[in-house]
Amino acid sequence: MTHIVITSGPTRQYLDPVRYLTNASSGRMGSALAAEAIALGHRVTIISGPVNVEYPQGATVVPVVTTQEMLEATSLAFASADGLIGAAAPCDYMPQHVQPQKMSKTGEEVTLRLIETPDVIATLAATKRKNQWVVGFALETEDRRFRAIVKMQKKSCDLMVSNGPTAIDSLDNDIELIERSGDILAHITGSKEIVAKGILRHVQDRLISPQ
Repeated sequence: MTHIVITSGPTRQYLDPVRYLTNASSGRMGSALAAEAIALGHRVTIISGPVNVEYPQGATVVPVVTTQEMLEATSLAFASADGLIGAAAPCDYMPQHVQPQKMSKTGEEVTLRLIETPDVIATLAATKRKNQWVVGFALETEDRRFRAIVKMQKKSCDLMVSNGPTAIDSLDNDIELIERSGDILAHITGSKEIVAKGILRHVQDRLISPQ
Protein backbone atom coordinates (compact mmCIF):
# COMPACT_ATOMS: atom_id res chain seq x y z
CA MET A 1 0.00 0.00 0.00
CA THR A 2 1.38 3.38 -1.02
CA HIS A 3 1.27 6.13 1.60
CA ILE A 4 0.41 9.49 0.00
CA VAL A 5 0.50 12.81 1.84
CA ILE A 6 -1.80 15.50 0.42
CA THR A 7 -1.69 19.15 1.46
CA SER A 8 -5.02 20.92 1.10
CA GLY A 9 -6.79 24.23 1.62
CA PRO A 10 -5.39 27.65 2.58
CA THR A 11 -3.28 28.78 5.49
CA ARG A 12 -3.64 31.90 7.60
CA GLN A 13 -1.03 34.42 8.69
CA TYR A 14 -2.27 36.59 11.52
CA LEU A 15 -1.83 40.37 11.62
CA ASP A 16 -3.21 40.59 15.15
CA PRO A 17 -5.30 38.18 17.30
CA VAL A 18 -8.38 38.52 15.04
CA ARG A 19 -7.19 39.54 11.55
CA TYR A 20 -5.24 37.47 9.09
CA LEU A 21 -4.02 37.12 5.50
CA THR A 22 -5.38 34.15 3.56
CA ASN A 23 -6.92 33.11 0.24
CA ALA A 24 -10.15 31.51 -0.95
CA SER A 25 -8.85 27.95 -1.40
CA SER A 26 -11.68 25.60 -0.46
CA GLY A 27 -9.91 22.26 -0.03
CA ARG A 28 -12.15 20.61 -2.64
CA MET A 29 -9.23 19.61 -4.88
CA GLY A 30 -7.39 18.07 -1.97
CA SER A 31 -10.52 16.22 -0.88
CA ALA A 32 -11.14 14.88 -4.39
CA LEU A 33 -7.52 13.71 -4.69
CA ALA A 34 -7.73 12.00 -1.31
CA ALA A 35 -10.97 10.23 -2.23
CA GLU A 36 -9.49 8.94 -5.49
CA ALA A 37 -6.26 7.82 -3.82
CA ILE A 38 -8.25 5.89 -1.21
CA ALA A 39 -10.40 4.33 -3.96
CA LEU A 40 -7.17 3.09 -5.56
CA GLY A 41 -6.23 1.37 -2.32
CA HIS A 42 -3.67 3.86 -1.02
CA ARG A 43 -3.16 5.16 2.50
CA VAL A 44 -3.74 8.92 2.69
CA THR A 45 -2.71 11.59 5.16
CA ILE A 46 -4.19 15.06 4.58
CA ILE A 47 -2.48 18.13 6.00
CA SER A 48 -5.25 20.70 5.84
CA GLY A 49 -5.59 24.38 6.52
CA PRO A 50 -8.95 25.77 7.72
CA VAL A 51 -11.70 24.57 5.35
CA ASN A 52 -15.40 23.73 5.42
CA VAL A 53 -15.26 20.65 3.19
CA GLU A 54 -15.53 17.14 4.58
CA TYR A 55 -12.61 14.89 3.81
CA PRO A 56 -13.22 11.24 2.88
CA GLN A 57 -13.46 8.61 5.56
CA GLY A 58 -10.34 6.52 5.68
CA ALA A 59 -8.00 9.49 5.42
CA THR A 60 -5.96 10.70 8.37
CA VAL A 61 -6.53 14.45 8.64
CA VAL A 62 -4.03 16.73 10.38
CA PRO A 63 -5.42 20.28 10.82
CA VAL A 64 -3.04 23.24 10.70
CA VAL A 65 -3.44 27.02 10.51
CA THR A 66 -0.22 28.76 9.45
CA THR A 67 2.19 27.96 6.63
CA GLN A 68 4.90 27.09 9.16
CA GLU A 69 2.53 24.64 10.84
CA MET A 70 1.74 23.10 7.44
CA LEU A 71 5.45 22.71 6.72
CA GLU A 72 6.12 21.05 10.08
CA ALA A 73 3.15 18.66 9.88
CA THR A 74 3.81 17.75 6.25
CA SER A 75 7.50 17.16 6.96
CA LEU A 76 6.60 14.78 9.77
CA ALA A 77 4.10 12.83 7.64
CA PHE A 78 6.29 12.78 4.51
CA ALA A 79 9.21 11.27 6.42
CA SER A 80 7.47 7.87 6.37
CA ALA A 81 5.44 8.33 3.17
CA ASP A 82 6.02 7.35 -0.44
CA GLY A 83 4.71 10.47 -2.13
CA LEU A 84 3.45 14.00 -1.63
CA ILE A 85 0.81 15.93 -3.58
CA GLY A 86 0.87 19.64 -2.80
CA ALA A 87 -2.69 20.74 -3.57
CA ALA A 88 -2.81 23.34 -0.79
CA ALA A 89 -2.55 27.08 -1.36
CA PRO A 90 -0.36 28.17 1.56
CA CYS A 91 -0.15 31.87 2.27
CA ASP A 92 3.10 33.07 0.66
CA TYR A 93 3.56 36.09 2.91
CA MET A 94 3.27 36.89 6.59
CA PRO A 95 3.57 40.15 8.50
CA GLN A 96 7.05 40.95 9.73
CA HIS A 97 5.53 41.79 13.11
CA VAL A 98 2.29 40.41 14.55
CA GLN A 99 0.46 42.86 16.80
CA PRO A 100 -0.23 41.33 20.24
CA GLN A 101 -3.53 43.19 20.58
CA LYS A 102 -6.30 43.98 18.12
CA MET A 103 -5.37 46.99 16.03
CA SER A 104 -7.77 49.89 16.55
CA LYS A 105 -8.74 52.48 13.97
CA THR A 106 -6.84 55.72 14.41
CA GLY A 107 -7.63 57.52 11.17
CA GLU A 108 -3.99 57.16 10.20
CA GLU A 109 -2.52 55.22 7.27
CA VAL A 110 -1.33 51.73 8.18
CA THR A 111 1.81 50.32 6.56
CA LEU A 112 2.05 46.54 6.45
CA ARG A 113 5.50 45.00 6.02
CA LEU A 114 5.41 41.43 4.72
CA ILE A 115 8.04 38.73 4.51
CA GLU A 116 7.90 35.42 2.65
CA THR A 117 6.75 32.26 4.37
CA PRO A 118 8.66 28.99 3.82
CA ASP A 119 7.82 27.10 0.62
CA VAL A 120 6.35 23.79 1.81
CA ILE A 121 6.73 21.79 -1.39
CA ALA A 122 10.16 23.14 -2.35
CA THR A 123 11.50 22.46 1.14
CA LEU A 124 10.32 18.87 1.25
CA ALA A 125 11.10 18.02 -2.38
CA ALA A 126 14.68 19.15 -1.81
CA THR A 127 15.07 16.47 0.87
CA LYS A 128 13.11 13.61 -0.70
CA ARG A 129 14.69 10.18 -0.84
CA LYS A 130 15.28 8.38 -4.13
CA ASN A 131 12.18 6.26 -3.56
CA GLN A 132 9.95 9.27 -2.84
CA TRP A 133 8.11 11.49 -5.31
CA VAL A 134 6.47 14.91 -5.21
CA VAL A 135 3.65 16.39 -7.32
CA GLY A 136 3.26 20.16 -7.12
CA PHE A 137 0.47 22.57 -8.04
CA ALA A 138 1.14 25.90 -9.73
CA LEU A 139 -1.66 28.47 -9.83
CA GLU A 140 -0.75 31.34 -12.13
CA THR A 141 -2.61 34.24 -13.74
CA GLU A 142 -0.29 34.63 -16.76
CA ASP A 143 2.25 32.53 -18.67
CA ARG A 144 0.76 29.55 -16.88
CA ARG A 145 2.68 26.78 -18.62
CA PHE A 146 6.04 28.54 -18.58
CA ARG A 147 5.77 29.52 -14.92
CA ALA A 148 4.61 26.01 -13.96
CA ILE A 149 7.63 24.46 -15.69
CA VAL A 150 9.97 26.89 -13.93
CA LYS A 151 8.35 26.10 -10.58
CA MET A 152 8.61 22.36 -11.22
CA GLN A 153 12.33 22.64 -11.85
CA LYS A 154 13.03 25.02 -8.97
CA LYS A 155 11.02 22.91 -6.54
CA SER A 156 12.39 19.53 -7.73
CA CYS A 157 8.90 18.16 -8.40
CA ASP A 158 8.36 15.00 -10.42
CA LEU A 159 5.12 16.28 -11.95
CA MET A 160 3.46 19.70 -11.88
CA VAL A 161 -0.25 20.50 -12.08
CA SER A 162 -0.82 23.87 -13.75
CA ASN A 163 -4.12 25.67 -13.15
CA GLY A 164 -5.51 29.19 -13.02
CA PRO A 165 -7.37 31.44 -10.55
CA THR A 166 -10.78 30.12 -11.62
CA ALA A 167 -9.89 26.94 -9.73
CA ILE A 168 -10.13 28.72 -6.38
CA ASP A 169 -13.33 27.92 -4.45
CA SER A 170 -14.79 26.30 -7.57
CA LEU A 171 -16.44 22.95 -8.20
CA ASP A 172 -14.51 22.55 -11.46
CA ASN A 173 -10.94 22.80 -12.65
CA ASP A 174 -8.98 23.00 -15.90
CA ILE A 175 -5.44 21.72 -15.55
CA GLU A 176 -2.37 20.72 -17.49
CA LEU A 177 -0.24 17.95 -16.03
CA ILE A 178 3.40 18.58 -16.90
CA GLU A 179 6.30 16.16 -16.62
CA ARG A 180 9.95 16.92 -15.85
CA SER A 181 10.87 17.25 -19.51
CA GLY A 182 8.38 20.11 -19.86
CA ASP A 183 6.07 18.02 -22.02
CA ILE A 184 2.33 18.11 -21.39
CA LEU A 185 1.30 14.74 -20.07
CA ALA A 186 -2.42 15.51 -19.99
CA HIS A 187 -4.98 18.30 -20.26
CA ILE A 188 -7.89 17.54 -17.96
CA THR A 189 -11.04 19.59 -17.47
CA GLY A 190 -14.25 19.01 -15.57
CA SER A 191 -15.34 18.59 -11.99
CA LYS A 192 -12.58 18.36 -9.43
CA GLU A 193 -13.49 14.71 -8.96
CA ILE A 194 -12.88 14.07 -12.68
CA VAL A 195 -9.64 16.05 -12.57
CA ALA A 196 -8.50 14.12 -9.49
CA LYS A 197 -9.13 10.80 -11.24
CA GLY A 198 -7.04 11.95 -14.20
CA ILE A 199 -4.18 13.17 -12.04
CA LEU A 200 -4.10 10.01 -9.92
CA ARG A 201 -4.17 7.80 -13.00
CA HIS A 202 -0.99 9.41 -14.27
CA VAL A 203 0.59 9.44 -10.81
CA GLN A 204 -0.16 5.73 -10.59
CA ASP A 205 1.35 5.01 -14.01
CA ARG A 206 4.38 7.33 -13.78
CA LEU A 207 5.35 7.40 -10.13
CA ILE A 208 3.76 4.58 -8.16
CA SER A 209 3.85 1.66 -10.61
CA PRO A 210 6.00 2.73 -13.57
CA GLN A 211 6.38 0.18 -16.37
